[in-house]
Amino acid sequence: MMASNILITGASGKTGGYAAKTLLEHGHHVRALVRRTDKRSDRLATVGAEIVVADLLDLDAVSKAARGIDAVYLTYPIAPGLIEASAILLQAAEENNVSAIVNMSQISARRDAVSAAARQHWIAERLLDHFSGGVTHIRPTFFAEWLVNFFDVETGELRLPFADGRHAPIAAEDQGRVIAALLADPQQHAGKIYPLYGAVEMNHHQIAEAMTHVLGRTVSYVPISLDEFHADLEKRGLDPHFMQHLIAVAVDYRNGIFAGVNNNVEDLTGRAPLTVEAFTERNKHYLDGTTDWYNR
Repeated sequence: MMASNILITGASGKTGGYAAKTLLEHGHHVRALVRRTDKRSDRLATVGAEIVVADLLDLDAVSKAARGIDAVYLTYPIAPGLIEASAILLQAAEENNVSAIVNMSQISARRDAVSAAARQHWIAERLLDHFSGGVTHIRPTFFAEWLVNFFDVETGELRLPFADGRHAPIAAEDQGRVIAALLADPQQHAGKIYPLYGAVEMNHHQIAEAMTHVLGRTVSYVPISLDEFHADLEKRGLDPHFMQHLIAVAVDYRNGIFAGVNNNVEDLTGRAPLTVEAFTERNKHYLDGTTDWYNR
């Protein structure tokens, strides 16, 4: 089945926004589900997306958004409500004879995960596996965007509790292209789980070196303790559910859960994923403080 009418949840977010734009470029009709209209949804509307404002925890609104849809991308923030949102999306898809769901999970999703969010992602996967249509789960390692989130522009430091652990940072842009490819022709991917990695597995000292080369200033990785990390997160005013997840996956990271590489991005999209250097170049204006990352 070649999908043509596609519903993107979280369309104002990183992966959903890139997926929507890619699908629109390839001639698909995209219905973009957003929590509120803002400049991000306005940009999607400008390039041809149909904007629908709805809450993923509102069954009637989600079912209405799913009318006439062939395939759906499901993503949910690291926040309470994931399992309920997955059940609602599943019910809405069944009511409207949707043929396929592509689900954003995470590399740390497993039954015995210490992170409540990671454990809930595993349960949500098993719930969605009951869908009468085709379901595909993607499990990315840490997003490259975390390098911007946790980079201190003033000091040039990455203060993170990852010790000497390794991973291959994957950009949301690359994930968006994967999601678009899966949604455009979902039948051949039904029932599959795709771990997604960036170009090169690195530790954070190597990541800092790569960023230094591009930015022309010294970037330093400063390994910190879990307690220091927790204190930093509290200063940011993060939700307790989110903080519990980040502390737990930091331990997972040290234990190698986020490590690895594969060719899934290139095999599914025909293009290799961005390197850390290429990602840094594309996001220089955030990393040098020229543009506010949180007001983009």
